[in-house]
Amino acid sequence: MEQNKTQHVLGVLRIVMGFVFLWAFIDKVFGLGFATTADKAWLLGTSPTAGFLQFGVHGPFAVFFQSLAGSPLVDWLFMLGLLFVGLFLMLGIFMRLSGFAGIVMLLLMYLAVGLSPANNPFIDEHIVYILAIMILVMEDSGKYFGLGRWWTDTLFVQRYRIFR
Repeated sequence: MEQNKTQHVLGVLRIVMGFVFLWAFIDKVFGLGFATTADKAWLLGTSPTAGFLQFGVHGPFAVFFQSLAGSPLVDWLFMLGLLFVGLFLMLGIFMRLSGFAGIVMLLLMYLAVGLSPANNPFIDEHIVYILAIMILVMEDSGKYFGLGRWWTDTLFVQRYRIFR
C-alpha cells in the first residue's frame, strides 16, 4: 500500500514538472501575460531568450550568456527544449532523454543567474527541479499516470533502450 502512494506522488510530480516546462513554452509562444506579455510573444517574432540573456544574467558566465541573446538558433533550441521536456514528462515517455534535456536546460539557467540565487546563497528552484527530475527518471515514473508502461513495451524501445 505504501508503494502505491509513492507511485501516485511520483506520477503527479512528473505531470507537474512537465507542466512547468510546457507552460513556459505556451506562455512564450502566445504571450499570455504571465512571464511573457502579449507584445513579446514568439509568434510576433520576438526572441523568447533575448530579454533574459541581455538583462537577467550575471556572475562569471554573464558575458557568455549575453553573447547568445537574440540568436535564432538559441531561441529554437530553447523553445523546442521546453516543448520536448514538457510534453514528454507529462506523457511519461522518452523519460531518459527528456529528463536529461530538462536537467541540462535547468543547469544552464542556474549558471546564467551567476551561481548565486536571489533568495538563498546556493540553492534555488533550478537545483530543486534538477533533483526532482533525477528522481522521476531513476524511479521510472512514466509508468504512473502516464504512457510509460505501454511505451517501454514497444518494439522500438525494446530495441533502443535509450528512448525509454
